[in-house]
Amino acid sequence: MEVNITNSTEGFCGLSEMPARPFFICVYTLIFLASLVLNSISLHVYFCKSTSQSSITIYLKNLAVADLFVCLCLILRIVKYSYSSVEIQRIYCNFGAPASYLNMYCSILFMGYIAVNRYLRIVKPLETNTLQTVHSSRYICMVTWAVLLCTFCVYIVVFISSHSANKENSAHSGFDCDIFHSNFLKQIYMAMQIASFFMFLSVLVSLILLYWWIIQRLQHAQRTMTAQPGSTKLNKSKRNMLVLVIIFCVCFVPYHLVRLTYTFIKPLLHDCISAQVFYILKEMTVLLAVLNASLDPIIYFVFCKTFRAQLKLHKRFR
Repeated sequence: MEVNITNSTEGFCGLSEMPARPFFICVYTLIFLASLVLNSISLHVYFCKSTSQSSITIYLKNLAVADLFVCLCLILRIVKYSYSSVEIQRIYCNFGAPASYLNMYCSILFMGYIAVNRYLRIVKPLETNTLQTVHSSRYICMVTWAVLLCTFCVYIVVFISSHSANKENSAHSGFDCDIFHSNFLKQIYMAMQIASFFMFLSVLVSLILLYWWIIQRLQHAQRTMTAQPGSTKLNKSKRNMLVLVIIFCVCFVPYHLVRLTYTFIKPLLHDCISAQVFYILKEMTVLLAVLNASLDPIIYFVFCKTFRAQLKLHKRFR
């Protein structure tokens, strides 16, 4: 009975019937253009103009690459909203959505690496930890990309081999990619959602703890330091970490809270209006998540003196 209800609603409850489509097309297009310009400039500075090599530069370069890929994945999302085609939606679900999530979680992990790197510089400014070397940073980035790419490839292989995209769902399109999922793929997808949520949560907790420890160290330094430059440097580190935490929370906290809730609630929704409301709410948080690709250049300005120098913004920033 449940299957019949679902199929009866999906025929008139797809993307083509959603009134918010023009809004998502316009906003995603604006984010795409802004992030494409900003990240292209960032990559040009890092790979063509900058000659300095440090652990923080390695993480920032990889963050810029991940953000550029997130930006390029928006093309398929815009096309999905522009044309009510099942084939386009299947292509998006097969490649666009997994690639977007892959690069988004690369961005999340690289932001965590940047925070840890900065904290180690503050705790032991005269020492170089093994994790702060250029070689270690490169290996960490390579392992991060490799693990997430393997997950991406497994999902695509299972998706292609899935036989849920049959004649019953080829005549119409629903909201999400689950109309193309077999039961086995649904289980994999649920496991990936839970694992990615805990990955995000671990980075979020780490950022908050690191920021709190920097505040404690700053307060201790203000009570004991007689030299003003030391206290000023800690103040700048506190400000830089605060920028990172704010961007991370604004972009990723709403998405993960709503996404995990939506994953568990969606199978219980058999009313078209309720499904539309929850889908639009989830997509609003996706907008914030992909907005991170446009906001991350602020992190480059704040954390990288070489980056500001190449853009002639060092004096203005000070």
